[in-house]
Formats: sequence, structure tokens, C-alpha cells
Amino acid sequence: MNFSASKELIEELGVYFLLYDRAGYGDSDPNPERSLQSEALDIEELSHKLQIGHKFYIIGVSMGSYPTWSCLKHIPHRLAGVAFVAPVVNYGWPSLSKKLIKKDYRRGLIKWCFRISKYAPGLLHWWISQKLFPSTTSVIESNQLYFNTSDIEVLKRITGFPMLTKDKLRERSVFDTLKDDFLAGFGQWDFDPSDVRMSGENSVHIWHGKEDKVVPFQLHRCILKKLPWIKYHEIPHGGHLIVHYDGTCDAVLRALLVGENQKLYQPEHN
Repeated sequence: MNFSASKELIEELGVYFLLYDRAGYGDSDPNPERSLQSEALDIEELSHKLQIGHKFYIIGVSMGSYPTWSCLKHIPHRLAGVAFVAPVVNYGWPSLSKKLIKKDYRRGLIKWCFRISKYAPGLLHWWISQKLFPSTTSVIESNQLYFNTSDIEVLKRITGFPMLTKDKLRERSVFDTLKDDFLAGFGQWDFDPSDVRMSGENSVHIWHGKEDKVVPFQLHRCILKKLPWIKYHEIPHGGHLIVHYDGTCDAVLRALLVGENQKLYQPEHN
């Protein structure tokens, strides 16, 4: 997903963005042995080669959140601040309430997908290559189970998820990249987010939609009870695609870089 802050704010704050492709995406080489730690170390190595300075900010969107968590764990000394936008959740985290996730259908779906991705990837590739899915529309886009009204409006004006169309998934390299990414993000982690510790000078934020159907907001509220130093922002009527909503990216930048906190995004505890 893109992070489209306004040109005026970027110039006002004097920042620039470096978009990082995880292993297998864009121009990054595939890495079947990728792990949480390797993703963080790749980011650190890139920062060295580009000489971007001792400390930098990271913004992780959706699946990009798992390398972001890894950076908090493995290279915290390099981080000036971090923002998560609609981050995914690993149902294997010990910090999640078992009672909260017990009846969550997403947990069972992810567990099933994980097992077949790990132990029968060829079968999964064959299955998704059949006529069960549309050729040019993303598998996710065609299922409104994952999107609220605001998200559906967003999907009318963005390119969507081209890598998740049947035509692209037929390409084994694309399938393997998505599979390896999924296994790294939802497999067994070498740490739990509740174990992460940061110094008070670092700015860490999580932005989440109150109506996110991919990751229920209750899961992040549960985790953040053990991480009170993380600032939590909740977007009313926001779904999983909040990064594409007007004003969200600017609000994320202002909170991350200048400490501005709009009351509009303060969660209502109900």
C-alpha cells in the first residue's frame, strides 16, 4: 500500500520517503529463508548503504507491520520513531487474550492457510489457479467480508491488489513471494510484542480503524494494555484501508514527527 501524505506537509516538515520492498517484492530478491529478524537486518543494512543517518523513522502498513515490529525488537537503537497503520495481528502472540480470539473466525482461516502454505504449497497454488477466482480482480477485493463502506469507496478509486488476481497468482514467483511473506508474518515469532521495550524518547504509534474487518480493533486494544508507552489512535468508521482515507497520512506524520494528537482519533472505550 502507498503512503500518500500531502506535498505541502512533506515540504513543511522537510522529510523524504524511502519505500522499502520486502524480499521478493519489487526489485528485492526473493528469500525463502526470510524471518522476522532478517527483515529488520535487511532494513538496517539498507540504511547503512544509503547513509541515511544513525536514526530514522519507519511506517509499516498492514502486512508491513511485521518487519516493523521486528525493527522495534532487533534494531531499536536505529529508530527515531515508528508508526503502524492498520497493522496485522499474529494470533499466536501469547499477549493476546485466549478468550478474545477463541471464536474469531479469522484465527481458524489463518491457521488453515498457514498449514497448507507450509506443508502443501503446490496444492494451494493449483487451487487458487482454478476458475474459483476472477482473473483480473483481486481475490480480496471480490469478497466484501473484509471491507466496510468506506473501504469499498476507496477500492473504486485505487488500483487495488494486483498481485492477488488469479492471473498474477498463476505465476509461481508471485505465489511464492506471497506465501513466504505470509509464513513469516503469521508463523512462530522469536518474541512477543509485549516483550518489546523502548526508551521514552522514541515516538511509537498505532493507527487502526474502528470498523476494520481484517483485524478487529479489540485485538490491538488488548495488546496495548501491556504496551502503555505506545500511542493508540482509532479512526471512527475506519476500515482496513485507512491509509487511503483523506487526511490519514497527514495525521500520522504530524503525530509521529511533531507530536500532534487530534481528538478525532482518540479511542472511545466502549
